Amino acid sequence: MVYQLILVLKSTLKEAEQKKLLENIKSLLGKAKITEKTWGQKALAYPIKREVSGLFLNWRIDSENIIPNGFEKKLLGNDNILRHLLLRK
Repeated sequence: MVYQLILVLKSTLKEAEQKKLLENIKSLLGKAKITEKTWGQKALAYPIKREVSGLFLNWRIDSENIIPNGFEKKLLGNDNILRHLLLRK
């Protein structure tokens, strides 16, 4: 299965915190092959959680398995992720 995941992270995250967060997300996906593209920091159309800009990431996920059921719930529970969009291609 092929998925596309777009993440908007807080722009105030330090590089070490950002790497740790992304590694945690990757560990939830298991052995899936992930192709990452960083779109960079962009201004948001409206403030989200008092943030006016966010770091945009685009991931292509190639996995033999279906993404686990609780994956999106864990993304929603993380305060450092402002928004996410998960699409199945």
